[in-house]
Amino acid sequence: MVFPESAGVSVDGQPTDAQLCHMCEGAVQNHSAVWRFCLSEGRIEGRCCFQDEEENILGLDLSNCSLSHVEDLQEASAAVIVDLSSNPVSNMSDFIFQGFNHLSYLILPIKLDCPGGNTSWDRVDINHDTRFCEGQRNACNLTGQISLDCPENSVCMPYGPGFFQCSCAQNFHGYKCLREGNFPMLEVMATLGGSTVVVSLLLWITQRRKIKGT
Repeated sequence: MVFPESAGVSVDGQPTDAQLCHMCEGAVQNHSAVWRFCLSEGRIEGRCCFQDEEENILGLDLSNCSLSHVEDLQEASAAVIVDLSSNPVSNMSDFIFQGFNHLSYLILPIKLDCPGGNTSWDRVDINHDTRFCEGQRNACNLTGQISLDCPENSVCMPYGPGFFQCSCAQNFHGYKCLREGNFPMLEVMATLGGSTVVVSLLLWITQRRKIKGT
């Protein structure tokens, strides 16, 4: 992986709500892959980098953090690069990266496989004790069979390495996208509102009867 070398990075002392950025002491490791990526993005806080004033984490460096397990990285679901190398992690679920549609570079301890398998990435390299997963592939394009798993009137959408989801095509909605036309929001709200009024009225009548009975 080659990232631009420059001096245009700033370290921001303003705290954010992203707890992942402060899971480890210190900031993004100097001269690491995430550090080089962050140079072009503008703002570093803790172990994360952000683009200007945006709140989405674009780069996450949790390398050398003594992590024995990784359970939840959803705060970084918009990340382009994630580094988990140099940690004693031996097992990790692929579901951790579900929804990471923009993830292009993932650096892992050698004991971990690239999520979704090697076929979910353009390139997989090993260097000493580190595994590099580069170029996430669109799961909908991996095989012509995957699109058949989506019901009629829906389209396959990528949802992270090895994952996809089915979204209703335009003008279709409901269970298995079988209903055509705009979603009847007014009718649904009117029905819910009417039901609420009826239930409230019945409860009020019941309560009044109890009061009179006493």
